[in-house]
Amino acid sequence: MENNQIIMKEKLGLFGILKETLAIVHKNPSFIILTFIISLPLFCSLLAHEIFFQQTIIETTKCQSQDSFSVKCSLSTNGTSLCVYKMVGPLDTIKEIIEKLTGSYLVLVLSYLGIVHLLDLFCTIVIVNSASVIYARENRINVKEMWDRAIKGVSLKGPFITSIYALLMSSLSLLGLVSLATNFCFISNASPFTVFFGLLCIPWLAKHMEWNAIWNMGIVLSVLEEKQGVIALGVSAYISRGCRRRGLFLMLIFFVWRLALRLSCLYVGWSEGGSGIGVTAAHVSLVCFGNVLKWVAFMVYFYDCKKRFLEKKIDVEQGSAAEALK
Repeated sequence: MENNQIIMKEKLGLFGILKETLAIVHKNPSFIILTFIISLPLFCSLLAHEIFFQQTIIETTKCQSQDSFSVKCSLSTNGTSLCVYKMVGPLDTIKEIIEKLTGSYLVLVLSYLGIVHLLDLFCTIVIVNSASVIYARENRINVKEMWDRAIKGVSLKGPFITSIYALLMSSLSLLGLVSLATNFCFISNASPFTVFFGLLCIPWLAKHMEWNAIWNMGIVLSVLEEKQGVIALGVSAYISRGCRRRGLFLMLIFFVWRLALRLSCLYVGWSEGGSGIGVTAAHVSLVCFGNVLKWVAFMVYFYDCKKRFLEKKIDVEQGSAAEALK
């Protein structure tokens, strides 16, 4: 979208972005058909990944829910039985999980990075490009034209590099958040450190959401413009200044959506010994639907941030020109 087209767009708040997102999805059958077709491979890979993930989580929780002590019995030389009771602490549980489930978690990570992530990136590129065409033209186009516009001239290298940077930084941020939450759970309730770690988790979660909004917009920027990696993320952070609260709440909405789906699916899987293919398929379908909404929303958010940035830039240039004429 050209800069003059961006300037002509209205400024949007959080609800304005969501309204534009739903309008793009709801009022364009061609977009719905295209996103459905390209999401089928992602749906199949996510379904297989989700089934294996649920079984791994169930096995992990079973290790944690075992008895808090272990018994080892042996016979002495005079025929008497000797039994030794040993308390099982958190470290013993972690050691057992590492011994039993390291292979399963390794398969999950490799399958996600090698299959799911690449298919998700391909869907992201098509969704962002096709949605930007609709957002710029504001009229309906057929599926073939939308596909051609979404794929023509698009390089996978830039979005792929940017997505790897975003995934790495998001994982590190999430690891720090999980470490804080773990310390919060293991420290005694009577300790003052419990309050400290509990209070520290809240702002960290907020910053994690804000950073993820910047990183997601960086991926959108690398799809729509010829920027990649650290440059794309840096530009995203620069033009989003003054708009990050909306990005935070936008990210929070989709985070709550994924979390609610995850907890409900795990609850069904734990109570029934497995979610079943029907429940898991419904879960993955809603995840794919939320994924489409998320990337359309971040495309709209990117253009809104860019509009505000260009307006500030024009105001500064006009102010400098006015001072030079005095």
